[in-house]
Amino acid sequence: MSTVLRRAAACAAGAALAVLGLTAPAARADQPPAVDLATNPGFEIPTLPLGDWGSIPGWTCGAGEATLTGSAHGGASALSVTPAAEDSTGECAQTVSVRPGSHYTLSAWVRGSYVFLGATGTGHDVAPSWTPGTGDGWQRLTTAFTTGADTTSVRLYLHGWYGQGTFAADDVELSGAAPAPATATWNAPTTDRVVFFTVDDGWQPTAEAARLIADRALPVTAFPLPMAAGNQPDYFREVTSAAGSSIQDHSVSHRDLTTLGAAEQQAEICSARDAQVRRFGSTPTIFRPPYLTWNADTLQAAANCGIRYVLTATADFSWGQSTVYHGGPLRPGDVVLLHFTDTLAADLQRALDAADAAGLRPAGLVDYLR
Repeated sequence: MSTVLRRAAACAAGAALAVLGLTAPAARADQPPAVDLATNPGFEIPTLPLGDWGSIPGWTCGAGEATLTGSAHGGASALSVTPAAEDSTGECAQTVSVRPGSHYTLSAWVRGSYVFLGATGTGHDVAPSWTPGTGDGWQRLTTAFTTGADTTSVRLYLHGWYGQGTFAADDVELSGAAPAPATATWNAPTTDRVVFFTVDDGWQPTAEAARLIADRALPVTAFPLPMAAGNQPDYFREVTSAAGSSIQDHSVSHRDLTTLGAAEQQAEICSARDAQVRRFGSTPTIFRPPYLTWNADTLQAAANCGIRYVLTATADFSWGQSTVYHGGPLRPGDVVLLHFTDTLAADLQRALDAADAAGLRPAGLVDYLR
């Protein structure tokens, strides 16, 4: 946008606020600089051959309605949505974490008839920005909001209108203060005589492990990959039914996130979160990075997805191991890494024996990492 157009837009926005009797929010000196918080905002992140992504990484769209098109506003691709039925507007949406009491501007470039851009859950009523039609070109839609005092996440949406056909969108931007980075930890610091069992991946769920978990009422923190969890969702509900158990986030594709940029890390974490919410109804707050590798981008990407902790482990009892990384016996607050494999029942028993020898009892991780 040219300098003249920017000034004109600023004047128009100021005039609109004046008519409403409102004052544009002043920038706070203590507020972090504005960044784009949207997940996969340019629709450039490739859809891997995994059903976990849905149709568009980072976005939740109606089944069969959303695809990518090479006719983009910027970059190589854009979102293209064709409502599948007369009662559908073809909505695509995502949830992003924000800071309470902070100002945000939401914009996107759109093409088509009756296209809407907006946000819900902001803490205040916010009217969407929309256009009756863009002709043959692209048009920028913009709206803004200030989050409520207790608002920590918002839902962004794009949609068309009934009977209006295909619309396109590109270069979405949610500009404002990012949430504080997630906390990296390998344990749950506590003086309580407790230890935590965490189980990753989910490709080989066994009845023997499920029976042991049920018989001992073990609190288990599961980090299944979305595709694995989707194969046998009832199994993962069963093994996380004891008090203190939970299902958390382990990314979509199990790639080493340190080999990816910040935007792709965010799509991995947020997309896995969305899959677990749809399937199990609870929102993850803990992220286990694949291969226990992470960097500063991981911490910020995780926070943008509502994750509070990026968790590795202090011990590994997978596949017959009994490795304690800090040496010696297990300690209070230790996190034991296991995997859903054909050895899990034996691995769990060995971890239980090690905990008993150290005078520790298994506890629920979500009760300690809040």
